[in-house]
Amino acid sequence: MDAGAPSSVRALLDQSETKDLLRFSTMGSVDDGKSTLIGRLLYDAQCVYEDHLRALQADSIRLGTGPAVDFALLTDGLKAEREQKITIDVAYRYFSTQKRHFIIADTPGHEEYTRNMATGSSTANLAIILIDARHGVLTQTKRHSFIASLLGIPRVLVAVNKMDLVDYSQSVFERIVADYREFATRLGILDVKFVPISALMGDNVVHRSSSMPWYRGEAILEHLEDVYIGSDRNLVDFRLPVQYVVRPNADFRGFSGQIASGVVKVGDEVLVLPSMKMSRIKSLSVAGGAQDYAFCPMSVTVTLEDEVDVSRGDMLVHPKNLPRVQSTFEGMVVWMAHEPMRPDRTYLVKHTTRATKATVATIEYRVDVNTLSRLAPAPLAMNEIGRIVFQGTRSLFLDSYAHNRLTGSFIVVDLDTNNTVGAGMVIDRIPEGHLRAPVADAPRSQNVRREEGYVTAQERERRLGQRAVTIWLTGLSSSGKSSIARETERRLHAAGRHVSILDGDNLRLGLNRDLAFSRADRTENIRRAAEVARLLNEAGIIVLVPVISPYTQDRENARRVIGEARFYEVHVATPLEVCESRDAKGLYRKARAGELEEFTGISAPYEAPERPFFRLDTTGRTVEECGEELVARVSPLIDLNPH
Repeated sequence: MDAGAPSSVRALLDQSETKDLLRFSTMGSVDDGKSTLIGRLLYDAQCVYEDHLRALQADSIRLGTGPAVDFALLTDGLKAEREQKITIDVAYRYFSTQKRHFIIADTPGHEEYTRNMATGSSTANLAIILIDARHGVLTQTKRHSFIASLLGIPRVLVAVNKMDLVDYSQSVFERIVADYREFATRLGILDVKFVPISALMGDNVVHRSSSMPWYRGEAILEHLEDVYIGSDRNLVDFRLPVQYVVRPNADFRGFSGQIASGVVKVGDEVLVLPSMKMSRIKSLSVAGGAQDYAFCPMSVTVTLEDEVDVSRGDMLVHPKNLPRVQSTFEGMVVWMAHEPMRPDRTYLVKHTTRATKATVATIEYRVDVNTLSRLAPAPLAMNEIGRIVFQGTRSLFLDSYAHNRLTGSFIVVDLDTNNTVGAGMVIDRIPEGHLRAPVADAPRSQNVRREEGYVTAQERERRLGQRAVTIWLTGLSSSGKSSIARETERRLHAAGRHVSILDGDNLRLGLNRDLAFSRADRTENIRRAAEVARLLNEAGIIVLVPVISPYTQDRENARRVIGEARFYEVHVATPLEVCESRDAKGLYRKARAGELEEFTGISAPYEAPERPFFRLDTTGRTVEECGEELVARVSPLIDLNPH
């Protein structure tokens, strides 16, 4: 800007640059007055240009809705919309006040255009749901409220419109508020505000109405200007999907993209997904030049200290805060195509800057958005919503949509037409739809029952002269679990004890050979190991179970299966760097290279026990020393006649 510009102009521009942006959408049934509300809002806020206003006056007269200005024409721009007097497509409008910038998405209310409504509302900080005061809470009101909750819109402003047609009745307003609150509690919508308005007359839109002295709350624009949205951005989980590799010359190689969430600083250690290569941020550049730090939703170009291979579709993250790296994922999907979903077809799923071919693995259920009830699984038709499990050909880097709206959303594209046919929201970081029945569930058949023999477990223990327990050794790969279990078994056998090992690898070579390493398969692997350990304990045998078992819930399920009195959890608490330095099988190397998915400690989490029977760190110790300590700890547990 010219240095000689008036200071008042410079101050105005500086103020404009520092104002934040609120995105909001309008929702409601057909003819509830959404477009009229937006037109009135823009007009009363003096955000309509004079030439545009003259054109609207002429259009109002030509279309027979004048002579007064028909405010709905501000957003209903399509010819079909003006002819039918409904909103079909999403209309976006930008305006600004002294306090804030705004982007409005005027979304359609007709059931046929649900897909358009979902698209327009997907990035909103707030939803304005209009209710006609004459009709109250309708099925379409519930439908749009459900979609708002599904899209994770954090706050809702319910505008009870056309109060002038019910004589500005306080009792009518309060009845609608009570009805909507009862419904909203079922959706888990917590931040709900209510305001009685007349969009046509301008009551409580920009200025507070004198026609409703009983209402002492804010007008709509006041609420939009003052509502706090700073907590909407996820500043914890750093995610930078790489959009473009910048290589202007041989001396510069940068990686550009929009930060989806979190904060990053020069010098930060970062991990590249899916290669699992580590480096540090060497420089950060934004539109204004070099910067020491950046945060979402800034667009940045970063350089790294090391020559690491990074391509479009990769993601930079902090190494101790990883998304879920998986090819099987689950989401709530809004189907947008006229042609129904076809489970026999392959689609393209686009997630941030990465894409994968994927098929529909499972349709869990469909949702009746009018009643919120679940419908039987069936391929989704246009505008239907359902819970779907996809199986991709490559891994995506996912967070749950509730936790991170950008890395938790995806679109489904038809490979033949290149049309977007669905929009999805990841509902779980771990695909619960693939989890098998929990341990506590009843068996599939009701015609089975537990049979008890004539010889009790206690009688077997007395015959063998020992108390049968399960020593559950949990820890990272290469922590020493199996080696310590074998040494412990040798020592106990030499002491005359009847003992057996259920090694994780041996189980996967036989009983569990059908299981892979997804969360679901890990859960089932642990359940089967626990069931076998229980049977061996009932036969009077001491059991050692060296398995990674990374999840607390799975270990607690094993404890319930085996029994609290027999289950002893030992945490082989060897640090990750020590385990990785051993890496006898080369698994860590493959995981770092992206060749192994769902690898504990690298691309999958390990939840360490909080209160194990005891912790055993093998760092700097021999297997014999560790086995000796474990035997010393176990001996009092297995002695039938302790001194």
